[in-house]
Amino acid sequence: MIQNEATPRPCPMIVLATDFGSEGPYVGQMKAVLHSEAPGIPIVDLFHDLPHYNPRAAAYLLAAYQAKFPSASVFLCVVDPGVGDARREAVAVFAGERWFVGPDNGLFDIISRRRNGSRCWPIEWNPDHVSASFHGRDVFAPVAARLARGETPHGLPREARPDRGWPEDAAEIVYIDHFGNAITGLRAGTLGAADLETAEGRPLRYARTFSAVPEGHAFWYENANGLVEIAVNQGRASDVLGLTIGQAIRVITH
Repeated sequence: MIQNEATPRPCPMIVLATDFGSEGPYVGQMKAVLHSEAPGIPIVDLFHDLPHYNPRAAAYLLAAYQAKFPSASVFLCVVDPGVGDARREAVAVFAGERWFVGPDNGLFDIISRRRNGSRCWPIEWNPDHVSASFHGRDVFAPVAARLARGETPHGLPREARPDRGWPEDAAEIVYIDHFGNAITGLRAGTLGAADLETAEGRPLRYARTFSAVPEGHAFWYENANGLVEIAVNQGRASDVLGLTIGQAIRVITH
């Protein structure tokens, strides 16, 4: 292996996480702004199916899924049911050597809480034209592009102090993937091999992976991003168990 004496500078990338869906013009319009404002910087589509209108569920997903991205990454995050009203200001948050840009509605609360020294800047920049309903394109995307280019926010930061009272770990379903697996807001490392129980009282025991249980069997495991995920071997857990976003999961301690 060839080693250079100089430490390479982290390569920035822009990571998109929205509830827009992959169809329609919205993601493409944001990408057009990003390519124009930050040419040559790679754009990664992480989520475009975050739970609709649900910044709380998205907050637990972002806190887990951001961890594998390199430092200097800029996350452009839009789950913004309050767009255009009197919600809190838009923000840029610096947490864990990464930037997060989006509405100040709780999206960044969990990652800010878990990273000591997280800082938050209100986005005070006002472009000449801002649509009432698409701040993702008109405000968040240009700011994310500038951060990816190495610019810093204007004004003085404040310490990020989430105050919404959301738990550190959420014992509930926060996402259902393409396979029907149900991801919770619980970090698996906090549970060990504890049993779980659905809202209907169906027990779920821990297994390391799918092949450890019979076909059609329901279980929970630690997914690749450290969260508790409920699955059925070669089946759809959401259908078999009737799981939906926001449904509570009970942890059974022995």
